[in-house]
Amino acid sequence: MNEHLDTLEPTNLWRHFRTFCEVPRPSGKEEALAKRLEAWASEKGFEYERDEAGNLLIRKAATPGHEDRPGVVLQGHLDMVSQAAPGVTHDFDHDSIDTEIRDGWLYARGTTLGADNGVGACAALAILEEEGLTHGPLEALMTVEEEASLVGAIKLREGWLKGKYLLNLDSEDEGQVYIGCAGGASVRTTATLPDASIDGPMETLVISVHGLKGGHSGLDIHQGLGNANRLLSRLLHRLCEHGLRLVDYDGGTMGNAITREARATVALPEQQHEAALAEIERYQAIYREELAGLDDGVTVSVESASADRALTSEDTYRVMGLMHGLPYGVAGMSRSAPGVVETSNNQGVVRLKDATFSIQLMVRSLRDSTRDELVARIATLMRLTGFEPKINEGYPGWTPEPESELLARFERVHETVTGEAPEVRVIHAGLECGLIGSKNPGMQMISFGPTIRGAHTPDERVELGAVENFYGVLRAMVEDLAQR
Repeated sequence: MNEHLDTLEPTNLWRHFRTFCEVPRPSGKEEALAKRLEAWASEKGFEYERDEAGNLLIRKAATPGHEDRPGVVLQGHLDMVSQAAPGVTHDFDHDSIDTEIRDGWLYARGTTLGADNGVGACAALAILEEEGLTHGPLEALMTVEEEASLVGAIKLREGWLKGKYLLNLDSEDEGQVYIGCAGGASVRTTATLPDASIDGPMETLVISVHGLKGGHSGLDIHQGLGNANRLLSRLLHRLCEHGLRLVDYDGGTMGNAITREARATVALPEQQHEAALAEIERYQAIYREELAGLDDGVTVSVESASADRALTSEDTYRVMGLMHGLPYGVAGMSRSAPGVVETSNNQGVVRLKDATFSIQLMVRSLRDSTRDELVARIATLMRLTGFEPKINEGYPGWTPEPESELLARFERVHETVTGEAPEVRVIHAGLECGLIGSKNPGMQMISFGPTIRGAHTPDERVELGAVENFYGVLRAMVEDLAQR
């Protein structure tokens, strides 16, 4: 499987990426891949170690005569988002990613590809074994559980890194360099609610919202794409007026992905059946009008089902009231970085099973103060509807340093290699730089990478030509940093 990757350039990068495709690595289950990389490092004679969180650090000594140059940290993450297309059965814990090339882009067949951040991580590994490369001391830091709220970076061992410069390889636009990113926090609530028998003349239905594109809850939140949890809760809240009782709910798989599909099993009085079907049809028309040109495939479907128990009407309304009332999407734009989202919220994962309800939201912001304010508003709404919020400590943003020496050198190298100056950007996403920087004061950082589209969705793809160009810039940058 994936033999065609061996024909691509740069050879070492794609050889590593084939390993990343063939060794399953969903968030929290990166151990098999980490072990494979430890064996590779041992074979190459590189030093390596793991910290308490499971992050992997591989060190390579400087080219003779360059031992006194500042160290460079090449950083990526091992894990990937696990999403399969509708109708595709894929066990991300055991099955390999099956890739294909189409029109100059690399895709996976029916699943996320894992180019985010597999390509960047593999570029770091390829640099370590690059022959003829002049470099100072090198470290390749491979973090874990980045896609699960930056767990590896949050738990990164203090004082572990020796390098002065950090090259984060987790950006997704060729020709751009990032010098700042949003911080974030997650808000959750879980509650076991009383249920009751479904008595009397009731009908049970499964109502689904699907056909949405989905996307990255940071990079794509400004596009106005449909979120299935948001759309389904809006419809169900309306149907509460028809006596709706909620049996179960299943929406979303990751807090940092815009939800593509959500479904709910509900019970309705028989006499409200026709009125409910009319509302479902009306809301589908509303959604298609509102999302025209953005998510044209949005579909609301309904089918018959059966169930014995459901939440009471009162608790159903409480759940749907919370979901309907929660903020979603862009909460404010940045004034210091025009055109960049400052603060946003995503309704990522919602479950109701066996009368236990849970919801997970991700708040992002370039400002910690506005992040905390939106978190406080969400927590207040949860308490007002009778749910107890659980707030994580959050992670810091990455404050831009537009005058840094590292950025100046990168701009010069990029223009020399490509003939064009890079576009300097700030990103509304949770790169690990802020956390790594907080544990390594004085470290200078930038983030860059190849062109990736559809991250966190089964439409994820990476442009092959951009990967080759990205690697050329990275290679030149490492050599430049070895010079006085």
